[in-house]
Amino acid sequence: MNENSNDRGPDFVDKALGSFDHVLDLVHDRVLRPLLLAGRAIAFGFIIFVMSIIVVSALLIGIVRLCNVYFFAGHEWITYAIVGAVSLIAGLVIWRRRRPVNLRK
Repeated sequence: MNENSNDRGPDFVDKALGSFDHVLDLVHDRVLRPLLLAGRAIAFGFIIFVMSIIVVSALLIGIVRLCNVYFFAGHEWITYAIVGAVSLIAGLVIWRRRRPVNLRK
Protein backbone atom coordinates (compact mmCIF):
# COMPACT_ATOMS: atom_id res chain seq x y z
CA MET A 1 0.00 0.00 0.00
CA ASN A 2 0.94 3.53 -0.53
CA GLU A 3 1.22 5.98 2.38
CA ASN A 4 -0.47 8.72 0.36
CA SER A 5 -3.77 6.82 0.24
CA ASN A 6 -4.11 6.93 4.07
CA ASP A 7 -3.58 10.71 4.21
CA ARG A 8 -6.42 11.57 1.80
CA GLY A 9 -9.22 10.95 4.35
CA PRO A 10 -12.46 9.11 3.73
CA ASP A 11 -13.27 8.60 0.11
CA PHE A 12 -16.49 9.37 -1.72
CA VAL A 13 -18.01 5.90 -1.19
CA ASP A 14 -17.59 6.09 2.59
CA LYS A 15 -19.21 9.55 2.68
CA ALA A 16 -22.09 8.42 0.47
CA LEU A 17 -22.75 5.30 2.50
CA GLY A 18 -22.52 7.26 5.75
CA SER A 19 -25.08 9.82 4.58
CA PHE A 20 -27.32 7.04 3.21
CA ASP A 21 -27.15 5.29 6.58
CA HIS A 22 -28.02 8.55 8.32
CA VAL A 23 -31.04 9.08 6.04
CA LEU A 24 -32.24 5.52 6.68
CA ASP A 25 -31.92 6.06 10.42
CA LEU A 26 -34.00 9.24 10.19
CA VAL A 27 -36.67 7.53 8.12
CA HIS A 28 -36.80 4.63 10.55
CA ASP A 29 -37.08 6.88 13.61
CA ARG A 30 -39.65 9.31 12.20
CA VAL A 31 -41.79 7.12 9.93
CA LEU A 32 -41.38 3.42 10.56
CA ARG A 33 -41.20 3.41 14.35
CA PRO A 34 -44.57 5.18 14.83
CA LEU A 35 -46.14 2.87 12.24
CA LEU A 36 -44.76 -0.18 14.01
CA LEU A 37 -45.98 1.06 17.38
CA ALA A 38 -49.45 1.78 15.99
CA GLY A 39 -49.62 -1.62 14.34
CA ARG A 40 -48.50 -3.31 17.53
CA ALA A 41 -51.12 -1.42 19.56
CA ILE A 42 -53.86 -2.39 17.09
CA ALA A 43 -52.79 -6.05 17.08
CA PHE A 44 -52.58 -6.30 20.87
CA GLY A 45 -55.88 -4.45 21.27
CA PHE A 46 -57.58 -6.88 18.89
CA ILE A 47 -56.12 -9.86 20.75
CA ILE A 48 -57.25 -8.48 24.11
CA PHE A 49 -60.73 -7.77 22.72
CA VAL A 50 -61.15 -11.29 21.32
CA MET A 51 -59.80 -12.91 24.46
CA SER A 52 -62.15 -10.87 26.65
CA ILE A 53 -65.13 -11.97 24.55
CA ILE A 54 -64.03 -15.60 24.90
CA VAL A 55 -63.56 -15.29 28.67
CA VAL A 56 -66.91 -13.56 29.21
CA SER A 57 -68.67 -16.18 27.07
CA ALA A 58 -67.02 -19.05 28.94
CA LEU A 59 -67.90 -17.52 32.32
CA LEU A 60 -71.51 -16.97 31.26
CA ILE A 61 -71.83 -20.55 30.02
CA GLY A 62 -70.28 -21.82 33.26
CA ILE A 63 -72.61 -19.76 35.43
CA VAL A 64 -75.68 -20.91 33.49
CA ARG A 65 -74.67 -24.56 33.77
CA LEU A 66 -73.82 -24.19 37.46
CA CYS A 67 -77.20 -22.62 38.17
CA ASN A 68 -79.04 -25.23 36.10
CA VAL A 69 -77.38 -28.16 37.85
CA TYR A 70 -77.07 -27.03 41.48
CA PHE A 71 -79.55 -24.24 42.16
CA PHE A 72 -82.54 -24.55 39.82
CA ALA A 73 -82.54 -28.18 38.69
CA GLY A 74 -85.59 -28.76 36.54
CA HIS A 75 -86.40 -25.03 36.33
CA GLU A 76 -83.98 -23.72 33.71
CA TRP A 77 -86.23 -20.78 32.93
CA ILE A 78 -85.25 -19.20 36.25
CA THR A 79 -81.59 -19.23 35.24
CA TYR A 80 -82.40 -17.67 31.87
CA ALA A 81 -84.56 -15.03 33.54
CA ILE A 82 -81.73 -14.13 35.93
CA VAL A 83 -79.15 -13.95 33.12
CA GLY A 84 -81.58 -11.89 31.03
CA ALA A 85 -82.26 -9.50 33.91
CA VAL A 86 -78.54 -9.01 34.60
CA SER A 87 -77.90 -8.42 30.89
CA LEU A 88 -80.78 -5.96 30.70
CA ILE A 89 -79.53 -4.02 33.73
CA ALA A 90 -75.98 -3.91 32.32
CA GLY A 91 -77.34 -2.68 28.99
CA LEU A 92 -79.40 0.03 30.65
CA VAL A 93 -76.40 1.22 32.68
CA ILE A 94 -74.27 1.38 29.55
CA TRP A 95 -77.08 3.17 27.67
CA ARG A 96 -77.39 5.79 30.42
CA ARG A 97 -73.66 6.51 30.34
CA ARG A 98 -73.59 7.25 26.61
CA ARG A 99 -73.20 10.78 25.30
CA PRO A 100 -74.33 12.37 22.05
CA VAL A 101 -71.73 12.52 19.30
CA ASN A 102 -71.25 16.29 19.47
CA LEU A 103 -70.42 16.17 23.23
CA ARG A 104 -67.77 13.45 22.94
CA LYS A 105 -64.14 14.56 23.17
